[in-house]
Amino acid sequence: MDYRTVGWNRVKHKLEGFCSPREPREPVPESQEGAKTPPAMSATKGGLVIFTANSNPSSRELGRRIAERLGVELGKVQVYQEANRETRVQIQESVRGKDVFIIQTVSRDVNTTIMELLIMVYACRTSCAHNIIGVVPYFPYSKQCKMRKRGSIVSKLLASMMCKAGLSHLITMDLHQKEIQGFFNIPVDNLRASPFLLQYIQEEIPDYRNAVIVAKSPASAKRAQSFAERLRLGMAVIHGEAQDADSDLVDGRHSPPVVKNMAAIHPSLEIPLLIPKEKPPITVVGDVGGRIAIIVDDIIDDVDSFLAAADTLKERGAYKIFVMATHGILSSDAPRLIEESAIDAVVVSNTIPHEVQKLQCPKIKTVDISMILSEAIRRIHNGESMSYLFRNIGLDD
Repeated sequence: MDYRTVGWNRVKHKLEGFCSPREPREPVPESQEGAKTPPAMSATKGGLVIFTANSNPSSRELGRRIAERLGVELGKVQVYQEANRETRVQIQESVRGKDVFIIQTVSRDVNTTIMELLIMVYACRTSCAHNIIGVVPYFPYSKQCKMRKRGSIVSKLLASMMCKAGLSHLITMDLHQKEIQGFFNIPVDNLRASPFLLQYIQEEIPDYRNAVIVAKSPASAKRAQSFAERLRLGMAVIHGEAQDADSDLVDGRHSPPVVKNMAAIHPSLEIPLLIPKEKPPITVVGDVGGRIAIIVDDIIDDVDSFLAAADTLKERGAYKIFVMATHGILSSDAPRLIEESAIDAVVVSNTIPHEVQKLQCPKIKTVDISMILSEAIRRIHNGESMSYLFRNIGLDD
């Protein structure tokens, strides 16, 4: 047998099969065709869900304002405390594949507020939410962002807990120290409330052109300078106030170091002793006589330093005194002390609920910052740039 002939016949047979005309196929009905070939999965764009995590009714007002501006309804969720003070969260609608924004304001019970946020973030994560964005206007424990004596940097701990729970983005406002953004390994948008406070000064303070922006300590001089430059006003700084929480004594770094037994130091170590610090008398750098004094800061909680600054400005001739701050914590007896002081008005934003404090002190005024928060939520959900919200804001502002 000639194998070459057999091989050629096989190749020829295949070629004839390819080239021969085929009989037309009968069309397959659509019902049968769809059953045989499953349709390809189409990726649908996820929706927008807004939750408010705080179980305090007065704290849900900010979430309601934001939802109204966005034209959506607040998501259905139950947040409550068990009899043993455990926090329970039950999400009552689907969040699969959606952008979830959790609005959390800080109430008097700060630790419960934090647990509510962490549990809700983790619940959305386990429910397969696409993105989980926390809207926390006032970041709790922001004052504990530095190492003090044998303490800890609690802001770093809280940032790690939020990221571990499943947070993918954070929107906050006027961090006590901008370096706190570095504690997170997720994007952080640190918005500013200064445009709303500046608008209040221009619209609600008569003759504000005769005002001077005051920093109650050299540490808050940058913020005061920013306000003064935008309003084209003068600036004053109060220097020599009593020691506060940021003093060297609380930090454990006494100058000079306290040494009870000089023999305890090794004789070969000749450490030069520093000249001890002495607080100078309280002085006001700048002219406030016959003018309106506007004290600016980021947080007003313990009002003792503000009251001392107001008394000093009154002695220097200021005839009206206003206090502008982003976060009005106003804990303890702050409303009563403000009402009895020389301060004419305290203007704060609604990053923290303070309806009870306003009932105790009519001098407390509120500006609404829900507009900028709702715009930030809209831009993040639509994938738009956030630079518009930070226009004319420098690195030092």
